[in-house]
Amino acid sequence: MQRIQSGDQVEVTTGKDRGKRGQVMRVIKADRSVVVDGINIVKRHQRPMPPMQPGGIIEMPAPLAESNVMVVCPHCDQATRVGYRILDDGSKGRLCKQCEEIIGQD
Repeated sequence: MQRIQSGDQVEVTTGKDRGKRGQVMRVIKADRSVVVDGINIVKRHQRPMPPMQPGGIIEMPAPLAESNVMVVCPHCDQATRVGYRILDDGSKGRLCKQCEEIIGQD
């Protein structure tokens, strides 16, 4: 089970977007990085592709290191570290270290 999963609300802890919150669009396990909607926007110069796209400058979110974001607990609305707990049905659930509530389970 990953500490951060796609669909989680996260807060950026370092860098130019420090303090901003956004939703995780995808997790890149090989690089231990995440792409957050509306955070770490970079500009990419695109050549025109004749049948489909015009050229120009495209803005898109770039990946952030997993260590530079913290999960926001839906219960206490605070950026928190994530712990784990084995639930009654035997599955493993993510635990908010601030309020001791279960964040999600798989």
